Amino acid sequence: MNIDALTTAQIEHLSDKLRAAGLRSTKPRLALAHLLFGKGDRHVTAESLYEEARAFNLSVSQATIYNTLNQFLDAGLLREVIVDHARSYFDTNVSNHHHFFIEGETRLIDIPLDQVSLKAVPDAPEGYELSGVDVVIRLNAR
Repeated sequence: MNIDALTTAQIEHLSDKLRAAGLRSTKPRLALAHLLFGKGDRHVTAESLYEEARAFNLSVSQATIYNTLNQFLDAGLLREVIVDHARSYFDTNVSNHHHFFIEGETRLIDIPLDQVSLKAVPDAPEGYELSGVDVVIRLNAR
């Protein structure tokens, strides 16, 4: 996939999305936005997005992938799901929801917000306020 292969409507849609988030529409951002948002809600790692970009012959470095993911994250286009100290996923579904993490497959599955119930959340320490709760339920195959 080359950015030149996108239709005018696709480019306009992606450009509008980036502009609404306060980002300029550069060729690398448009190409990566197409990969990220062109297939519905999904979870990617920086490494998996880099491999996908390479499979489509996109000329982007790993640094560009990381920088773009972090720019999209900061702009509110993505949500980060940290599953352990060495791995985080970027979620195109930025609504409030939780996740199953299938360890043997290193895969995330969305859990609707109303399917997880927390009976008690501790009070935040003095000087802090609660900004969110992210639940990751880990699964292993039987």
